Amino acid sequence: MPKPALLRPRFFARSVHQVAPDLIGATLYCRGVGGIIVEVEAYHHTDPAAHSFRGETARNAVMFGPPGHVYVYRSYGIHWCVNFVCEPQGSASAVLIRALEPTHGLTLMRRRRGLTDARLLCSGPGRLCEALGITGKLNGAALAPPLFELRAHTGSPEIAIGPRIGISVAMEQPWRYGLKGSPFLSKPFRPPPP
Repeated sequence: MPKPALLRPRFFARSVHQVAPDLIGATLYCRGVGGIIVEVEAYHHTDPAAHSFRGETARNAVMFGPPGHVYVYRSYGIHWCVNFVCEPQGSASAVLIRALEPTHGLTLMRRRRGLTDARLLCSGPGRLCEALGITGKLNGAALAPPLFELRAHTGSPEIAIGPRIGISVAMEQPWRYGLKGSPFLSKPFRPPPP
């Protein structure tokens, strides 16, 4: 059975709101370590929660570059987080990768994270980066071999949609996407209000 198609830069040269749900079920590997993407969040340049909302800075410059590259930043001075730059160059929109179902390199992930429970290896953006060995040194790297391998999902994953996590503005936007029922999510999706 052939491998699913590699996702090329043109995949990312679309609206962040198209790219984000299309990443659910895709596989992401960094130097051969990774798994199935089960949770993401979309950040559009018009969104006050996006790092690019107030314009270009040294920190967010990668977001203003070409699609199909990684924007890696440190959250609260502690955890690295990885985003995929989307939309045409200059649009400065990105998808935050929140959680993976680990499938490749579990021994190395467990060593990096210092734990054994597979559900906790990549369930959150900081955990995910630690498990995959993603740091600020990779900021601006292309989402392409040999460093990254990103392959399309197969089948039709059932997607849960809800508000994003850990932000203080635009909290009402339903721009968090996840693989419905996955035990590897960073947090469960709340059912919509009646």
